[in-house]
Amino acid sequence: MNKHISLSPSLSIPKLIIGLWQIADMEKDQSQLEPIKTAKYLNDYVAAGFSAFDMADHYGSSEIIAGTCKNNHPDNDTIRLFTKWVPKPGVIDKSEVRKAVELALNRMQQTSIDLMQFHAWHYPDPSWLNGLTFLKELKEEGLIHNIGVTNFDAHHLRIALAHGIPIVSNQISHSVLDRRALGPMKEVCEQYGVKILAYGTLAGGFLSSRWLGKNEPNIDELQTWSQMKYKRFIDAAGGWTVFQQLLSTLEKTANKHNTSIANIASRFVLENNDVAAIIIGARLGENAHIEEHQALLNINLDDNDVNLIEDAISLLSPVPGNCGDEYRKPPFLTASGDLSHHLETIPAVYDPKVISSQRKQVYSGTVWEEFAGYCRAVRQGNRIFVSGTTATHGKIIVGGRDAAAQTHFIIDKIEAAIESLGGELKDVVRTRIFVNDLNDWEPVARAHGYRFKNIDPANTLVQANLVGDGYLVEIEAEAYLQK
Repeated sequence: MNKHISLSPSLSIPKLIIGLWQIADMEKDQSQLEPIKTAKYLNDYVAAGFSAFDMADHYGSSEIIAGTCKNNHPDNDTIRLFTKWVPKPGVIDKSEVRKAVELALNRMQQTSIDLMQFHAWHYPDPSWLNGLTFLKELKEEGLIHNIGVTNFDAHHLRIALAHGIPIVSNQISHSVLDRRALGPMKEVCEQYGVKILAYGTLAGGFLSSRWLGKNEPNIDELQTWSQMKYKRFIDAAGGWTVFQQLLSTLEKTANKHNTSIANIASRFVLENNDVAAIIIGARLGENAHIEEHQALLNINLDDNDVNLIEDAISLLSPVPGNCGDEYRKPPFLTASGDLSHHLETIPAVYDPKVISSQRKQVYSGTVWEEFAGYCRAVRQGNRIFVSGTTATHGKIIVGGRDAAAQTHFIIDKIEAAIESLGGELKDVVRTRIFVNDLNDWEPVARAHGYRFKNIDPANTLVQANLVGDGYLVEIEAEAYLQK
């Protein structure tokens, strides 16, 4: 196997990246780790060819430690530092983005970030697109070499790419337990040439011989955030019994290749051609598993191996939702089972204007609303009416010539309007879709189908000559609130 891959002309990476998220776990009950001493543990990884380190603004002192390693290493040009910015929900301005980038640069003691990865909490708020746009501008200034995203679903990755954001990677959960990356994400990656950086390939250590044949643990007995998180994934995938069957199959394949269950589980993820690299966490100062990591990349799975593992996977229940949904909607497959250790609240996107005791209105701020004298949505009693909505954000059109991207952005705006007036997308009972070109009807209909799955409102789709150059689709909606 080729052990390196190019994400962009400026970024070649090993197929196994060392993740430093466990630094936060190691520091949660003690003071910050000593940077110089801890950074030395990274030297052995670099010497073995594992010279890319994945961090985040919330992984404790990971940025400081990795930056210390790079700056004191004789081959520092070979070391690649990836980090993430996870802003709170709400309005994002360029000064905030610059401040976050400069903070990461200062912590890592660098002049430019190899890969800055962005996370968005609430897609109906278009601030996430503002954040990426500002990152693009900082890339053009030279503060960032490459832009990635983390835990994006396929639909919003599509919107960003179609809008011209030069995203090279999406870091998402992907394993023999979690196969969501093989759904709509695969189509977007192949259409736009984006690669996946896969984490969770070991499911917090559950995909190892340590758990083979063991009794199911109580979640209160688990010792790390990763274990608490991925026990929820196991439950979502069908539970402990079927998980044990999967481990038994992985053990058979591991014995054949004279390796470990963990190595087979991680190596299998690389069978997905859209995956550029897997990310395996390290607890610095403990067993580095370097020889195992090297062995992993030398494993060649044959068709029989792949088919045997696929048969075992077929017995699992699919993890629900789209990539990254565990951070945005129930069931929250996080360590705590909700977002309590991430967020306090998610603010409404629009501020309702009270017209009377029975009527409220919201405005999205597009030029069309003021020009033509209408609101984005009005609530009258327990009914909400959403105006014909296009992929307009301020004065710009979002989604380029990608009809599906425009549709998803429009539905986000519709959802934001309904939520701001006290409803939810599931309250929608009627939608009307107008496409400018009838050739776009199928991607538009499929996007509508993804977003309204199991809601299934009454719907009409017709061709119409839309007002404004570049608009491919327009949608209006009606919702009925039961509460």
